[in-house]
Amino acid sequence: MKVKLRVLVFAALLLPCIKTFSQDPNFYIFLSFGQSNMEGNAKFEPQDTTVDGRFKVLQAVDCPNLGRDMGKWYTAVPPLCRCRTGLTPADYFGRTLVANLPKKVRVGIVNVAVGGCKIELFDKDNYQAYAATAPGWMNNMIKEYKGNPYSRLVEMAKLAQKDGVIKGILLHQGESNTNDSTWPKKVKLVYDNLLKDLNLDAKAVPLLAGELVDAEQGGKCASMNAIIAKLPQTIPTAHVISSKGCTDAADNLHFDAAGYRKLGARYAVEMLSLLGHKVHASQ
Repeated sequence: MKVKLRVLVFAALLLPCIKTFSQDPNFYIFLSFGQSNMEGNAKFEPQDTTVDGRFKVLQAVDCPNLGRDMGKWYTAVPPLCRCRTGLTPADYFGRTLVANLPKKVRVGIVNVAVGGCKIELFDKDNYQAYAATAPGWMNNMIKEYKGNPYSRLVEMAKLAQKDGVIKGILLHQGESNTNDSTWPKKVKLVYDNLLKDLNLDAKAVPLLAGELVDAEQGGKCASMNAIIAKLPQTIPTAHVISSKGCTDAADNLHFDAAGYRKLGARYAVEMLSLLGHKVHASQ
């Protein structure tokens, strides 16, 4: 009995020395991944460089040119993906959220995206086979995530969970999987793996997937939107974000800056609704 008592006393004395972290329930974290449109293809403009300090980005790669270190939080001034990427839907997703959420709430983005990639790159069990077939320019981007973008996303997400609560996952991908009818199942595999690896509940962490440049804008991959529309049939907690009226670039694959702003705000409006908050901005 005396031995047990000594153990308990020792443990009590040791507790103050154990390093703990404080998770802020009012720090809403969102993971975002995909290909070039989530990476951010359009150049950001002066109006995009002023950001509410409540909107943060967790840097997923070291960016000496930006004075940012991987794994640290910064005010979410673009670029939000890698060191020289552009404006992304995540920019105006976060801005619209902080403009409509209570002042005590902060928003954080963790963005891992690779231009030109298929969804297979985020399949944690088979990504190497896909990466082995990727062109050199894409592999250079993959290398920035130590060859495994999915693993980097999970690594950064776990860091983010020490500071806040993951509330949703944003996806913009599909151009490289155009007309692939199995795409929803492939997305489900990635989503389910994220939930499992991060100990998340699907009901509390919805997946928001954006449409590609639509047919009215001349989108070269607009036919994929019909497949994206079926995603909620495979993932009950998935929600599709319309790209209708979101202007695009001359290549008809990427949105322009104005298009990203509108699309990002639409992601936010959907998320605000799911969070049970009123939206004060019309998008």
